[in-house]
Amino acid sequence: MVTNPMARVGSSLILICLVGLLATSSWAQELPVFDAHIHYSQPDWSSYSPEAILALLDNTGVRWAVVSSTPDDGTLRLYEKAPGRIAPVLRPYRTRADMGTCTTDASIVAYVQERLKRGVYKGLGEFHLSVAQATDPVVKDLAALGARHSLFLYAHTDAAGIEELLRLYPGVRWLWAHAGLGEPFEVVARVIDRHPALMSELSLKSEVAAGGTLDPRWKDLFLRRPDRFLVGTDTWVTSQWDRFAQIQTGVRAWLGQLPRDVAEKIAYRNARKFVGLP
Repeated sequence: MVTNPMARVGSSLILICLVGLLATSSWAQELPVFDAHIHYSQPDWSSYSPEAILALLDNTGVRWAVVSSTPDDGTLRLYEKAPGRIAPVLRPYRTRADMGTCTTDASIVAYVQERLKRGVYKGLGEFHLSVAQATDPVVKDLAALGARHSLFLYAHTDAAGIEELLRLYPGVRWLWAHAGLGEPFEVVARVIDRHPALMSELSLKSEVAAGGTLDPRWKDLFLRRPDRFLVGTDTWVTSQWDRFAQIQTGVRAWLGQLPRDVAEKIAYRNARKFVGLP
């Protein structure tokens, strides 16, 4: 029997590629992760105790987390159990009803000021707003508090909204939730390129790696701007906690398609630097 030498070469190349993919997957699944979008809100408490949440973080390799909750008591319950790994962020929602009035309700400012006396918070948010609400009085006050206390502000808004916030409040560090969520890649890339101080968090941004394969456009952006992105889950409902492990596995799958130094930045190094954890 005569063996085709080109067939042997082709088989060898396929084997090398498979081994490389397996090796990449292996190191990516071992990456420590800083999850920059966690909520531990009141509906979660009856299903997951603080100890259960921390065990879930342990089991999925999430070493640190940015946590904001409605009400804030949920954040503090986790922080008290693990102050070295939980970065508390003060959400200006006492109840979910505040989501619709948080940019104009002056009592929220008093609430935030009182909570800040604890001296443990790294930021303010996540809060939702449109571009038209960027000049509302509570937004101005939160920006002033952020600047005064060296806190970042965590905004859930579209591209027009985040650019307006950056224009109005240049002395504040901004974290863009979900990288604009529904904003298309071209818009996100334009905003990132225009605003070198803006950090963006990628939870629920499924188009980054639809079907588990990293989109080539996003890969190029990550390679060009490796210091600008954070990963997150967004446990906005309890069912997100139920599938937390699955979400983390998916994130690591596309991180493993990047060079390791870039993957490490997006997985945890950028967040530690931005949030200020040692």
